[in-house]
Amino acid sequence: MTSTKSQVRAAILVARRSVSRQTRDTETADLMRHLAAAVVPRSTVCAYVPVGSEPGSVALIDDLVARHIEVLLPVARESADGIPLPLQWGRYTPGDLAEAPFGLREPRPPRLPAETVTTADVVLVPALAVDRDGARLGRGAGYYDRTLALARPDTLLVAVVRDEELVDHLPSEAHDVRMTHALTPGQGLVTLR
Repeated sequence: MTSTKSQVRAAILVARRSVSRQTRDTETADLMRHLAAAVVPRSTVCAYVPVGSEPGSVALIDDLVARHIEVLLPVARESADGIPLPLQWGRYTPGDLAEAPFGLREPRPPRLPAETVTTADVVLVPALAVDRDGARLGRGAGYYDRTLALARPDTLLVAVVRDEELVDHLPSEAHDVRMTHALTPGQGLVTLR
């Protein structure tokens, strides 16, 4: 029996909630080490501030900035009729995040348009899972799919997941933007098919 996206999302969220703080901290340190080896100074990285049990941390973003990498963070908004819009971006300054809709934290204005993603060398994408063919399972709103379609063909699109969230197959749809890589604590930067 094939699982639906909703079923897979629910199972992963339950599993993530059971991970201890100590394990998450260790995994974040491993992600930072792998990312430091993969991203060169003077590049631009679109990152994200993790929510809840998502892999990563603000310290990971701060480390990028300390290594002279420009970090852009997403700004998620909806249209007047509730449709998710492509992500806008804001330049990250360590220690200067504002509370935002959906329980997120984001940089303060000014805002950069969605097309700013074309300046990124690497886009770190929050994911619940990613498969070896690059299909990413997100939260289901479509903000990233609307935005990543604008990225340059040579930009690394990196799903950040726990080791067990890099799987052989996920359900996907034609509009889902495929990831080029996964970043996991144990395997580092993994090239996807």
